[in-house]
Amino acid sequence: MQRAILIMFIAMSFIPAGDTAGKLLSSNLSVEPLFIAWSRFAVGALLILPFIKRDAWALLRDWRIWGRALILCCGISSIQVALSMAPIADVFAAFFIGPLISYALAAIFLKEPITWQHTALIGIGFLGVLIVVQPGADMNPGLIWAAVAGTFYGMFLTASRWLAHLGTPIAFTFTQLFIAALVLAPVGLVNVPVMTFSVSILTLGSALFSMLGNLLLLYAYSTAPATKLAPFVYFQLLAAVLLGWLVFDTWPALITWIGLLIVMGAGVLSARLKA
Repeated sequence: MQRAILIMFIAMSFIPAGDTAGKLLSSNLSVEPLFIAWSRFAVGALLILPFIKRDAWALLRDWRIWGRALILCCGISSIQVALSMAPIADVFAAFFIGPLISYALAAIFLKEPITWQHTALIGIGFLGVLIVVQPGADMNPGLIWAAVAGTFYGMFLTASRWLAHLGTPIAFTFTQLFIAALVLAPVGLVNVPVMTFSVSILTLGSALFSMLGNLLLLYAYSTAPATKLAPFVYFQLLAAVLLGWLVFDTWPALITWIGLLIVMGAGVLSARLKA
């Protein structure tokens, strides 16, 4: 169990590290967010290609697999746009509307059981997201994109649970990367930047950290109960705060901290209820 928790901490650090590299590309080097999204999928698919088996290619015949990958494609594209416009910690806080959306969709479409305790915590978590986003005429548009990305991610989580019986985790990972890279290729290739050393390293880092984070997450869940590991998913928020401070010298405002703590608290309590 301790080994699985350690893997979770590494995975939850790698994912925001990939997004930090993406933000450096878009904010500091003026690389188009859609190129960053496409390159993440394309490089990730190439890196994982040697490890897949025939069952992954067979999944590509199922339209539902394409639908799931397209949802992820929209989500990752949206969060790259968000990162180009807003601080990384704020983006991650708004993005964590995803589990709330997934909870509602799973109850409606997958007929998963719901309880008043979980529903109340979901409502509290949504309040935390609203505190961070601060809807209004003067709100940061990047946080709208982050909430849109989180909504797509919630849909993706629900679709993944719906289709989980169709294949292995590594096969699912490959199909989502391959399909998204294929779909985004036209806009990605049109916006290829001048591949300086900095751009090349950050592009590779964005894809590598993201892919490794998600693979380590799958591995951790294969070695320990999901209910025990679920609370550690929220370490992403703390990792995003730390990376924002170390790399961009930005620290969340008090109101953002309040929203972050509400989102994390509601998420951890909700996960503990399942245990």
